[in-house]
Amino acid sequence: MNSTSFGDGETTADDLPGLLAAWARRCPDDPAVSHLDYRVNPRGVLTKWSWRELDERVDAVASWLGGRVRPGGTVAVLIGQTPDYHAAFLGALRAGMVAVPLFPPGLPGHGERLASVLRDCGAKTVLTIQDTAVEVEDFLRTHGLPVDQIVSVDKLPATFGAGFAPIPPAQDAIAYLQYTSGSTGDPRGVMITHANVVANARQACAAYGVRQDSVSVSWLPLFHDMGLVLSIAAPLTSGMRAVLMDPLAFLEKPERWLQALSANPGAITAAPSFAYGYCAARVSDWEKARLRLDTVLALIDGSEPVQAGVIDRFYAAFAECGLKPDVYSPSFGLAEATVFVSAGRGGLIRRLDRAELAAGHAVAASANHPDSIRLVSCGQSIGQRVFVVDPDTGIPRPAGEVGEIWVAGPNVGQGYWGRPEESRRTFGNTVPGYEGSWLATGDLGVWCDGELFVTGRIKDLIVVDGRNHYPQDVERTAESAHGAIRPRNVVAFSVAGSDGESAVVLAERAKAVNGVDPDEVAAAVRAAVARAHGLALREVRLVEPEELPRTTSGKISRSACRTRYLADILTEAV
Repeated sequence: MNSTSFGDGETTADDLPGLLAAWARRCPDDPAVSHLDYRVNPRGVLTKWSWRELDERVDAVASWLGGRVRPGGTVAVLIGQTPDYHAAFLGALRAGMVAVPLFPPGLPGHGERLASVLRDCGAKTVLTIQDTAVEVEDFLRTHGLPVDQIVSVDKLPATFGAGFAPIPPAQDAIAYLQYTSGSTGDPRGVMITHANVVANARQACAAYGVRQDSVSVSWLPLFHDMGLVLSIAAPLTSGMRAVLMDPLAFLEKPERWLQALSANPGAITAAPSFAYGYCAARVSDWEKARLRLDTVLALIDGSEPVQAGVIDRFYAAFAECGLKPDVYSPSFGLAEATVFVSAGRGGLIRRLDRAELAAGHAVAASANHPDSIRLVSCGQSIGQRVFVVDPDTGIPRPAGEVGEIWVAGPNVGQGYWGRPEESRRTFGNTVPGYEGSWLATGDLGVWCDGELFVTGRIKDLIVVDGRNHYPQDVERTAESAHGAIRPRNVVAFSVAGSDGESAVVLAERAKAVNGVDPDEVAAAVRAAVARAHGLALREVRLVEPEELPRTTSGKISRSACRTRYLADILTEAV
């Protein structure tokens, strides 16, 4: 079994529960995880757990599970954004179970997805807390889910685990199932081993320059791959402390996130592109005057692909707060690789010819080129191999040629839970001349100047009359076509018809706009898209605010939007 040295003669096994125990021995009274709760006090109430307290609470959960669940059994975690999530998740791992990080039933619009995941993983034990226990019980009963036992981990006294003797897990044993943001009725749980998550957390810490005195500040949900690694795994591998806040707290007042970054020197954080644009638009000058962002270590942007315009707006808005351009870290990752694959620093941008890129070639374009696009680099990988290949042959493409991104490394998961054939297709690919299995990510990318640029997802490409169109390009054009369209709330996709594939655009109405003429908006979008992309749209539909379905990480789901469109169940704007 591998081991890690802390530099003072102490060693520990390379698994998350073992790392926790080592930190609890090394610095028991130092803060490990904190929670900023804005539900009662708008200024936030801070709760802190030390390394010793967290270790004791994890022992309590592990001890309770140890006598009730067989080793290797699945245990579902249905808890909100609090330190109790750490206790439940790590307790399941310490007891030798397979954790399934999920969310409480109250997450709007995702009840059916939660039920589908619970059926797929087969968990008969659910970990929750007192505040949501009744809601969880009602949910399980309503959906006919055969759960044998539910425990509120915050009711277990810390002394419950006294004398518990964990058995260090095998490195290749499954630690948890990370469910992807797929369609509601078709959940896929990526099998992540103990070795996978520790390797990926260390890769990420190296990429972002994390030290023990750094601080993870996050509102990303802990059941999400990035939220889990950033707030649980990376702190355990580096010794940095974690500061949590609820996603709703951020959405209500985005300045709360920036205030937490300001109050914690050496902060590292992550968010999708929309969050940076949201802050630029919503945080007032009065709030900016109270922020000090010059000590931020890394701002990770994990959208695919990252939006260059958002970088511009965010830095224009917060440069006065001391924000340094080189802390911005556009990144590429996916659950199948645990999460992290590559990262850049500072947001290297290349301007490319849009038509050539759609044809598979990265050709530089001048700033005054009438049909150019700006792409943001996702940098390079650490500790893993990343190729851009022909998806049909697996043969690497030369620099400047678009292909599918394939990944190999110790962080790549073991496949999908209960899906051997799909696992083989996704995780079992070969690259001629290279050893080992490769993960086919489904993402398109290109190497330019030694850095990885992500261009889009294969399944999302809009192919009309033999020409490729990236949906994010069409979406950006559409959202700027008319003032009644809500920014960053547009989706484009293709549908099949008797004459072949055609494109559809759905756009949410801006909340401040009422009495708009949908035909006028549609005409403006059609004209803009035809002019910019040479693409005739089958339909443009303006819908009510918050009508477009989103993934659990907050991004608009193109596949779910397409499903609702075809089922004709969207509420049109009036």
